[in-house]
Amino acid sequence: MPKNKAIFFDRDGTLNVDVDYLHDPADFVWTEGAIDAVRWANTHGYLAIVVTNQSGVARGYFPENDVTRLHDWMNAELQKCGAHIDAFYYCPHHPAAKIPAYRQDCDCRKPAPGLLLRALREHDIDPAASLMIGDAPRDITCAEQAGVRGVLYTGGDLCAAVRGAINT
Repeated sequence: MPKNKAIFFDRDGTLNVDVDYLHDPADFVWTEGAIDAVRWANTHGYLAIVVTNQSGVARGYFPENDVTRLHDWMNAELQKCGAHIDAFYYCPHHPAAKIPAYRQDCDCRKPAPGLLLRALREHDIDPAASLMIGDAPRDITCAEQAGVRGVLYTGGDLCAAVRGAINT
């Protein structure tokens, strides 16, 4: 049986406008073409998976359930537009965390590839047929360490960036 293919999306700065320690849907703004990019992935046989660092949890700025609540809200908004995220993976850790339970140098905080490797395994994804799009060098490093092609998003229409990356 053939493996799945995926488009991994960084969250802050890629799918949404980067707001420091975003955790409240009231502060969420989609980037240009983000909804279309997710819908494009859905309709072209790609799993759409979010991979994001969320150190605000470790820093004590918000609880972990705020992250899942925001992700649920994102999917509800996407579903209104005929799109969906298949899975969300996030790292709540930070080596200098205020909250001891989250103070660790883990393998899931990008640029480490732990979250991508977990997603690849859990969703039977072929890394060579997939890509990760993110706005920071750590996203590209993370992707490359997991055997996935990394694409640096520098702004503009995210859907056009995804389509262009797939066609190259």
